[in-house]
Amino acid sequence: MNDLAELKEFVVVHARGQRITDYRGLLDRIHTDEGGGPGSWAGEWSAVGRRLIERDMPLEACRYFAMARFPFVDGPARQEAQHACVDAFDQWRSARPALGIESLEAELPEGRMRCWAAGLDAAAPRPLLVIMGGIVSVKELWAPVLASVRHLGMSAIVAELPGIGENPLRYGPKSSRMLSGLLDAVADRADVSRTYALALSFSGHLALGCAAEDSRIRGVVTAGAPVSAFFRDREWHRTVPRVTIDALARLRGLDSRDRDDVLGSMGEFALDEAVLEGLRIPVRCVVSGRDEIIPAADPAALRRHVRDVGLLAIDDVHGSPGHTAETRMWCLRALTRMRGLRGPKAAAVGLAWRGMWARRRLGEALGTGR
Repeated sequence: MNDLAELKEFVVVHARGQRITDYRGLLDRIHTDEGGGPGSWAGEWSAVGRRLIERDMPLEACRYFAMARFPFVDGPARQEAQHACVDAFDQWRSARPALGIESLEAELPEGRMRCWAAGLDAAAPRPLLVIMGGIVSVKELWAPVLASVRHLGMSAIVAELPGIGENPLRYGPKSSRMLSGLLDAVADRADVSRTYALALSFSGHLALGCAAEDSRIRGVVTAGAPVSAFFRDREWHRTVPRVTIDALARLRGLDSRDRDDVLGSMGEFALDEAVLEGLRIPVRCVVSGRDEIIPAADPAALRRHVRDVGLLAIDDVHGSPGHTAETRMWCLRALTRMRGLRGPKAAAVGLAWRGMWARRRLGEALGTGR
């Protein structure tokens, strides 16, 4: 059973990122993490999801089911929510064939994984955007990006880290090879020689590791990514939240949830200075100044060793839950700049970012900003 207080704390960034506005009242109704009945974590989130399905709102329902299986599947109630999340997304995209979102079964050397994809076209292959979340995020939460990727002139794959959702692979120090395998799987329908990664948190670490070995990756946009210190700093390990440790143990297939057994055995995951200095691509990263999961030494390592790096520092906790709109727009702006996009759409993204950030700063100056 998970620590309920931690679940309520760390789900906020995910709920806000999915524009779930009633999460406070819903969280107040939850008093246990056991089972799937009324008052339970999985039960309360899933109940809202089912009501939305009845109202023919599958995409909205998908978001609630994703929160119900948060942070990972650990029993029947969360497993049911996981299936309901995928089914709701499938229902939504099937009713909108114009979006061109398809199910992609990728056969990799390590095994098969299921992704969602859009814009793949053998006759006119486009540059590829690979989108991934962190250690507690399912791929279905990226629906808006898939729906709009055609406006960027790109194709896209939304995937999950090993051990999450419909990715049965085991998470390990060589998991970055999975990303190269995905590029191989769609090389006949996308211009994978121009691949960009929008990879948050631990998937950002995976994307950086892959980029060091695979020249097809031309840029990485990330947020709150571990680099080296997270995996090696034993003092920092003492402060890492319980839910993070449990999630990593689950992904790695470890029986033990002991802090030292899980984190103390991850030194091989660290990206050393030579790897970072060898990157020849632009790297952009959102940094939360009060991050309770990723130590400040990790973005500092990016700043010191990556040749083309840009950081957005925000005074917030991990994932910057109080700044989800700004970080989303900043990441989109970073991607358009990496690709060298010009014209009205790129200009609109830049203008939206500047206006959004200016309003935030003004609110903080007046004492009304969060």
